[in-house]
Amino acid sequence: MIPRIIRLSNQNYLIGKTSLFSSTSTTTTDATTTLKKTLIHALHVNPKNGAKMVPFAGFDMPLSYTKSGGQIAEHMAVRNACGLFDVSHMVQSRYRGKSSTEFLSKLLPSALKSMKAYTSTLSMGRRGLVSVTNAGRRESDLAWINQIRSNFSPDNLQMDVLDGWGLVALQGPNASKILQGLLDNQSISLDQSLFFGQSIHTKVAGKEVHIARSGYTGEDGFEISIKPEDSLNFAELLANQPGVSLTGLAARDSLRLEAGMCLYGSDLDESVGVGEAGLGWLVGKDRTGFFGEERTRNEKGDLIQRRRVGLVVEKGPPARSGATITDTDGNQIGLVTSGIPSPSLNSQNIAMGYVQSGHHKSGSKLHVLVRGKPRQAEVVKMPFIKSNFYRNSS
Repeated sequence: MIPRIIRLSNQNYLIGKTSLFSSTSTTTTDATTTLKKTLIHALHVNPKNGAKMVPFAGFDMPLSYTKSGGQIAEHMAVRNACGLFDVSHMVQSRYRGKSSTEFLSKLLPSALKSMKAYTSTLSMGRRGLVSVTNAGRRESDLAWINQIRSNFSPDNLQMDVLDGWGLVALQGPNASKILQGLLDNQSISLDQSLFFGQSIHTKVAGKEVHIARSGYTGEDGFEISIKPEDSLNFAELLANQPGVSLTGLAARDSLRLEAGMCLYGSDLDESVGVGEAGLGWLVGKDRTGFFGEERTRNEKGDLIQRRRVGLVVEKGPPARSGATITDTDGNQIGLVTSGIPSPSLNSQNIAMGYVQSGHHKSGSKLHVLVRGKPRQAEVVKMPFIKSNFYRNSS
């Protein structure tokens, strides 16, 4: 899931971030490691689903499912039908009060005041990009957020962490039809009233939920927030719908890379600027006074030293994170940050990385060192596959 801030009303915002706070349920995997569980954990470890569980951001999470056929089958199910992800390790928080817009405008570069209720924007901040806050950054980021909050009266700014709430992503071309059939109020038409970047509060199977039309796959889909007591039953309801494939972390990563979406810690960190990452569209027009403003304003045109690019690499072993990128003369010009054989493109090797400006234009011929050997690569535009976000065409 892409961390997202949703404007609920003039003074009410909802934010989703990864592992900023912990869930209350834990499991011990060995003598030294204790992993947290999401409230949907029982669905994964049900023997009939056959999840392969792995540690991820301090949680015991599903990598893939034997019931769904494994990573490639799960990936293609999302592209062609519908997949269900547990993303409850991501934390949702709500900011309320008359100072909430002012506070968040300090942290984020987006034009919050121009946003309509129940629309959203991606979050960013500090020196570079803070797209996802993982468990390893919990203390430092909390200290930073609380430092900024200390400048505001608690009477005018309240932060509610929806700790332990469930969060699932229903993704794929059939997601809307499946979710539509479960709405209590069938007078609500998801395809007529809810477009990409918008959200609603409604009831599904008698449960109050918050539905955002968004996702991390490049496909149409929804991210659904559920109260703790309803999370497991709600996830099981979706998982049992005909045509829904349980989908794990492995497919989630390959789907987002095909869609040209960044993974924080791999493709983004605080050393990466907005211009370098090609994310200048996140900055609201005429916005001032946000953290990172000076760097953002100065990082334009010829001042950008490196740029994020998409690469297609010749057949053979894929280029993985950390692989060196060179020009055709063998001079190092960058590094790969993510790479896979693309399931949707007949295993064509694709990658994302950063190269020196001047080598970033589409069609540029480069080399990537894979297992110590140079392999031919070409810069291409991202996404690698056509995005299918459901937008309002009117």
